Amino acid sequence: MEITEKDLKEIEERILFLEKKINLEETKTKIEELQKQTESLDFWSNPENAKEVSQELKELKEDVEVLNLFKKSINDLKEFFLILENSGLEEEFEQKYSALKKELTAKEIELNFTGKYDKEGAIFTIMAGAGGKEAEDWALMLLRMYERYFEKKGFNAIILDELLGEGNEGIKTVMLEVKGKYAYGYLRREGGVHRLVRLSPFSAQNLRHTSFALVDVLPIIKETESIHVNAEDLRIDYYRASGPGGQYVNKRDSAVRITHLPTNTVVSCQVERSQLKNKEKAMSMLLSKLYLLEEKKRKEELALEKGEKVSAEWGNQIRSYVLQPYRMVKDLRTRVETSNTEAVLNGDLDKFIEEEIRTIE
Repeated sequence: MEITEKDLKEIEERILFLEKKINLEETKTKIEELQKQTESLDFWSNPENAKEVSQELKELKEDVEVLNLFKKSINDLKEFFLILENSGLEEEFEQKYSALKKELTAKEIELNFTGKYDKEGAIFTIMAGAGGKEAEDWALMLLRMYERYFEKKGFNAIILDELLGEGNEGIKTVMLEVKGKYAYGYLRREGGVHRLVRLSPFSAQNLRHTSFALVDVLPIIKETESIHVNAEDLRIDYYRASGPGGQYVNKRDSAVRITHLPTNTVVSCQVERSQLKNKEKAMSMLLSKLYLLEEKKRKEELALEKGEKVSAEWGNQIRSYVLQPYRMVKDLRTRVETSNTEAVLNGDLDKFIEEEIRTIE
C-alpha cells in the first residue's frame, strides 16, 4: 500500500482527539490523587476498596503510557517518511504504520466501553434453531468461528456445558466462559439470530437450505445487592458428567445443575474435575442469567412506556451468512458486509464487531 502524508496527518489527528477524550491533564491529576490514597497507612484496611482503587490507578496509568507511546510513534513515522523515498525501507515503514493504526483503533474502541460490565468476561451461548442436522451443523460452524476470533483477541475460552446433535454430529447448544480484557464489551452486541444460506451437505439433491442459530451473551458477574440469590430458592442436583470432554471430563458425579425456583432458570456445569468448582461456575452462570432477566424486564417496561414494539428473541436477526447462490456476510444493523465469507468463518470478525461498538447501543 502507498502511505501518504495525508494518511499520517489523519493518524495524528486521531491521536489528538484521543488525548482530548482521555482528558490528559485531568487524568494526571486523578492519578496523583489515587497514588496518595495508596500510600496512606490504612489503605488496605478495606481490601475491596483498595482493590478497586489500585485497578483504577493501573488503568489510568496505562491510558497515559499508551497515549505517550502513540505520540512518539507518529513523530517517528513523520521523520521516517521524510527519508523514505528510494531508501528501500518502504516495507518496514508500512509495518510500523499498520501496527500503530491497529493499536490506535483498539484504544479508540476501548473508550466506547462504558457499560457496567464491559470490562468483565462473558458467558457465551450458541443454540441451534429448528432444522435438525442442518441447524446443528451451523451452530458448530459458529462455535469454530468464534473460537478462532477469541484466539485472535487473546481471550481464554472454555466450554462449560455442551449438548451434541444427532449422532454426536453438530451441536444443539454450547455454553462457553470467555475471559480477557473487555471480553463482554467486545461480545455483547453479538447476541441475536445468525442466518446461514448454503447448499445443504445433508441433501442428496444438493438443495439450497436456510439455517438459524441463536447467540446469547451474558456478563460474568458476582453477587451484588441488586442481584441476590436466597439459598432456599435453589435446587442443586449432582449427576455424572458426560459429553466430549475426554480426559478433561470427570466421569464421577461431579457435574452440577442449579435451578432457580422462582424464575425456573436452569444452569449446569461439568467442565471442572471438582464438584465444588463446577458449583461455583454454575452459580456465576446463574447470576448472569438472572441479570439478563432483570435487564430484559427493564427494557420491556421502558419500551412499553415509549409505545415501542418488543422484539421476540428469535425474531432479532442480526447477521446473514450467504454461501449460495453468491457469497456475502452482511450485518443487518450496521450494513457492514464482505464477500470474503471464508475469512469471516475463520474468525475475522473485527470489521463487524468494531462497527457494532461504534454505532449500536
